[in-house]
Amino acid sequence: MDPLRSALADAVGERFVNSDPDVLAARATDHTTRYHGWASALVRPADAAEVSAVLSICRRAGAKVTVQGGRTGLEAGTVPEHDDVLLSTERLTSVGDVDGDELRISVGAGVTLATLQRTVTPAGLRFGVDIASRDSATIGGMVATDAGGLHTVRYGHMAAQVLGLEVVLPDGTIVRRRRRVGAENCGYDMSALWTGSEGTLGVITAVDLALHRAPGHCVAALAGFADLSRLIEAVRVLRRLDGVDAVELLDGRGLELASSRLGFAVPAELPWYLLVEMEGSCDCTEELAEALQRCDPDDEPAVGMDPAGRARVWAARDAFAEVVQLFGAPVKFDAALPLDAIAAFVDEVVALVADRAEGAIPVLFGHIADGNVHLNVLRCLDESVLYRPVTELIRDHGGVIASEHGVGAHKRNYLDFARSHADISAMWAIKRALDPDDYLNPAVMFPDWLRQPN
Repeated sequence: MDPLRSALADAVGERFVNSDPDVLAARATDHTTRYHGWASALVRPADAAEVSAVLSICRRAGAKVTVQGGRTGLEAGTVPEHDDVLLSTERLTSVGDVDGDELRISVGAGVTLATLQRTVTPAGLRFGVDIASRDSATIGGMVATDAGGLHTVRYGHMAAQVLGLEVVLPDGTIVRRRRRVGAENCGYDMSALWTGSEGTLGVITAVDLALHRAPGHCVAALAGFADLSRLIEAVRVLRRLDGVDAVELLDGRGLELASSRLGFAVPAELPWYLLVEMEGSCDCTEELAEALQRCDPDDEPAVGMDPAGRARVWAARDAFAEVVQLFGAPVKFDAALPLDAIAAFVDEVVALVADRAEGAIPVLFGHIADGNVHLNVLRCLDESVLYRPVTELIRDHGGVIASEHGVGAHKRNYLDFARSHADISAMWAIKRALDPDDYLNPAVMFPDWLRQPN
């Protein structure tokens, strides 16, 4: 390791290369604490040129590289498996000027989502993606995983926010693909290829992002339903409204835990709740009230029209971040299913959990307007008794196994549940064209059968 460490120190400075075993052990453990790996060094470059130098050094030395941002991912996408060099983007924190005319901003890949939000809010603007880990999730990581979040029904995933990228390819080449005009048709859309590639095709170092004007009015409501099928019908009504910004499914089991164990002031009388938020240039409270009346919920909806009221409504959704950690790391599933399949899937998966994991508690929530359902199984110590059968249920109900968390290392050997072998092989061909040595994020996305000799 000494020659490699010395070369890395020459590239980025001695203080930005770390081989301390305790530091590496912490960095080789993911956000869920379920997945652990092994690393030989941590290197923290300051700009694209230093990233290029690090990749070139590691490639020549035959050292595998795992890229790390805020390390908030849930699918072991930043867990090294080959005694890797960890390349952290945490020093790539440049923040450009807010362009209020063109509605855009350029930021370094290591900028956190919360920093971006604080930067654009005073200008009367907002960023279209919001996730619970905003304080530590980095923009580069969010692009690499094509993160979704609370407002996808209105603004889409990260791919819809990306106007341009600066990327260092596996061979060290720095590519800047930045769109300055609204109409462009000049070859492959490489930005779309790198978005969602989970670090397998290069290291994102800077991002040009689209912004949106903040709404003048906003209203949120929380309504309870005794039957999931009726809630799904309400989703069909509500997601068609102009100005709908969020439509969230909340499991009554989770709300009951939030109330009884965490002291949250949230409703828990019904098995299912639907949170909807609308925004616009004028007050849309009456429009939302009329739509909810057509949905005929089983309780009187709680409505928030000012910031304090909306915060009280959103407290029910925010509670799930703490609920899912009540009994240690849960077994997580990040699925999306057709709306007409969700009720049957939920019935079957709840029964399956009861049968396979005695005492475990299934808790569901998600961005239901897009069919997204996050299933967290609490108090389940052995993931192996559930992971494959639940993933098969998702597939058999026409769903996808990765809705917004990505594939990572955790789900790589389930990728053929969502993609054909021909499709996976085509992606692999692109990977090998850019990274023939398969040294960059080698544990991520691609199933083991691709790397096995014929």
